[in-house]
Amino acid sequence: MHIHTTRGASDSGLDPDDLAREATKRGLTAVHISEHDRLWDRHALAEYRKENSNLLVANGMEVSTDMGHILALGLKEYVGGIRHCENLRRVADEQGAFLIVAHPFRHFFDPVYFTRQGKEPFTLTPEQAAKLPVFQLVDAIEVLNGANTVRENVFALKVAQAIGKPGTGGSDAHSTQGIGTYCVVLDKDVDTQEELLEELHARRFHAGHGLLDGNLQRFTETSLSAEAAG
Repeated sequence: MHIHTTRGASDSGLDPDDLAREATKRGLTAVHISEHDRLWDRHALAEYRKENSNLLVANGMEVSTDMGHILALGLKEYVGGIRHCENLRRVADEQGAFLIVAHPFRHFFDPVYFTRQGKEPFTLTPEQAAKLPVFQLVDAIEVLNGANTVRENVFALKVAQAIGKPGTGGSDAHSTQGIGTYCVVLDKDVDTQEELLEELHARRFHAGHGLLDGNLQRFTETSLSAEAAG
């Protein structure tokens, strides 16, 4: 649900052909390519989908907003002004898009992260953090991110539970490493991006991990610790 390639992200070394091959090899049935602030060219996307017809290829973007990074699936194009999260919400509603706040607590528990910015350390409880404006403007929260720590991911899950919003999982991969580490598990099979959007809006999904070990399971506050313990 969160991945970057060389076709649209300057910080990624993941070739799209390698993505398709590795995703299929690792047991994924779909990928959501979410480049930074851009969609793929529609002709290139159509050709890529044709070449990889065994894989559902969804294409959205990771929008850099004034409230953090937001994964947006279902936008028809980049629209001026969506760097303001409230404008992104409005455009998403107009176009039927689905918004997910990405890695919302990355580095928040690093003791120097906020002091370097001249701010006080993060001390909010999950219930308090759930009241932050960004969580009122999105449809879901990325509770599993492949570049986050377990503590950051578990805290995001607690916030999602406190506010009553669903959680997603994504590798945030910029190379073949990590593809499929975390994922979204749908309640039913889907064949198109439109069907995927329908399931997301209906909240018929959950964040999962363990796919690469043959032990796919729902993410809970203790499941990652249990997985690490073997």
